[in-house]
Amino acid sequence: MTRVDTRSAARKRSALLHDKPGRSPANRSLERGIEILRAFRPGSEYLGNSELVERTGLSKATVSRLTQTLVGAGMLYVDHQKRAYRLAPAVLSLAHAMRTGSPVLSVAAPKMKALAESRRLNVGLATADRDEMVYLESIRYNRRIVLRHVVSGQRIPMELTSLGRAYLAVAPQARREALLDCFATRRGKQWPTLQAEIDAALRSVTLHGYCAASWQAEVVAVATPLVTPDAIYALNCSVSTSEPLEEVVSALHRPLLQLRAEIQAELAAQI
Repeated sequence: MTRVDTRSAARKRSALLHDKPGRSPANRSLERGIEILRAFRPGSEYLGNSELVERTGLSKATVSRLTQTLVGAGMLYVDHQKRAYRLAPAVLSLAHAMRTGSPVLSVAAPKMKALAESRRLNVGLATADRDEMVYLESIRYNRRIVLRHVVSGQRIPMELTSLGRAYLAVAPQARREALLDCFATRRGKQWPTLQAEIDAALRSVTLHGYCAASWQAEVVAVATPLVTPDAIYALNCSVSTSEPLEEVVSALHRPLLQLRAEIQAELAAQI
């Protein structure tokens, strides 16, 4: 894909997945500034203007103007030697405020920890950000070091994971269709097989309340949607195992659904 194609894809992805029905007129400068901040991911701590242009689909002049504004606002640091930017501590402060101010997280986290400790499971809570899932909490009890590195704020593919598929099962129809179109474009020849897996997961959530996936070798995850008045979340339990998927799902789905029920009950009691 050429640089022009990449920028075009970035603009289309932003417009398609960010817009919501009934949304009030947007402040375009604010939205574009947020696009700059979104471009920073683990493994890309420093980004120059040309990289930001490619990742956001914005013009070079717009990126230059917005990065200067974000530096002045304390959201970005500029490294003059590298001619690049990195996120400033103020961004971390916002993330901390989000975590401490989330009523769902305050209710869910202790219950997730109790389940993880009692069953020696990995337990996660995530929500959607465009076409990805973002962990809000991840409690890891697994001997495999790679799995223990999953932390709050980490992103995972929506279309490949049980968390993402649980979210898709209860997402508004228009948003789900837009996301599926995005995945079909991105996955190309893999899409028919992947679409069949997603369809099966959506049916499983409808019939049983959960779905399962094994998108990493010898890792099985079972997820269930957690719908609240303000947002859609997804809970999962996962283990590293070589046992058949059906046996693992049979062992994990009941404690997972019980966890969801306990969280929903406490949230309802607070209203």
